[in-house]
Amino acid sequence: MVNFDLLDIGAVSLYMRKALLVVAALYLCSCVSNRRINYLQNLPGESPIELGEFIPYADVDYEYILQPFDIVDIDFASSNEELLEAFEYKGATSTRSGGGGMGMGGGAMDIFYFSGYSLDKDGNVRIPQLGLIKLAGLTEEEARDAIQSAISAYFKEDVDVRLRIGGIRFTALGEFRSSGTKVILKNRATIFDALAMSGESNILAKKNELFLIRQYDGGVKIHQINLNDRQLLASPFFFIQNNDILYLQPMQIRQIGSGENLSASLQLGISILTAILFIYGVTSGIF
Repeated sequence: MVNFDLLDIGAVSLYMRKALLVVAALYLCSCVSNRRINYLQNLPGESPIELGEFIPYADVDYEYILQPFDIVDIDFASSNEELLEAFEYKGATSTRSGGGGMGMGGGAMDIFYFSGYSLDKDGNVRIPQLGLIKLAGLTEEEARDAIQSAISAYFKEDVDVRLRIGGIRFTALGEFRSSGTKVILKNRATIFDALAMSGESNILAKKNELFLIRQYDGGVKIHQINLNDRQLLASPFFFIQNNDILYLQPMQIRQIGSGENLSASLQLGISILTAILFIYGVTSGIF
C-alpha cells in the first residue's frame, strides 16, 4: 500500500501542475494551423485576390531549351506513304498508337521513351536517312526548323515535320505521398497538376517553402514557392517546365511527433504526461 503524507500530496500536486503546463505547451506546438496547410490564401501584406477576379498569367520571357538526354516526339507527314516509312524506326509508330494511355500516372511506362527520339550526350538526335542532327541549345520551334531544313535538302518531295517535347517530365521529392519521376502528357501543366500527380503534399510539409529546381540553358536555378499564397496564380512558376525538380521539406514538428489531427496531439500529450508522472513516482519513492 502507498502511504502519502501532506508534503508528498502537495509535491505531487505541484509536480502535476508543472507537468500539465509542459504538456499543454507541447500540445500547442504540435498543432498545425490551417494557415500553414491551406492552399491559395490571401496572406497578410499581399494585395488580396477576390473570388471571381480575373488573374492574368505572368509574362515569362523564357522558352524551354532542348538539352542532352531530352526526348522529343517527331512526326512526319507527306502524300508519299512509302517515303514516310524511311524516317520511322520499326515499331515506333505501333508503340505510339498502341500505348497512348501509358505514362499518364508517371508509373508503368513512359511511351515516348520507346517511340520518341532521344538526344545523346552531345545533344544530337539520330534520324533514319538524315543521320545526326544537333538539337541541344534550340527551342522546340528551332529544332523543328532544323529537321525540316535537313529533309528539304535531302528529298525533293514535300515532307512536313512536327516536333514536340515528349510530355512534361518532372521529379517530386520529399513530403509527397508518391515521390519519383513523373510524366504529364500535356503541352502545359500547372504546379497543382504536378502536386496532384505526386499524391498532393503531406499535411506536415512546409507548403510555404516548396523548392523548385529549374534547368536553364547551361545551368540550373533554385526558386522557392509559397503554395499558401494566392499570388502564386500570377507567378512565373505557376506553370512547371520540363525537367523541373520539386522538393518539399518536413515541418520541425516531425522532431517531436505527429500532430496531424487532434487525436494524434492528445495521444502525444497523454503519453508525455504519463511518462513524466511515472519518472517522478519512481525517483521520489512513491511507487
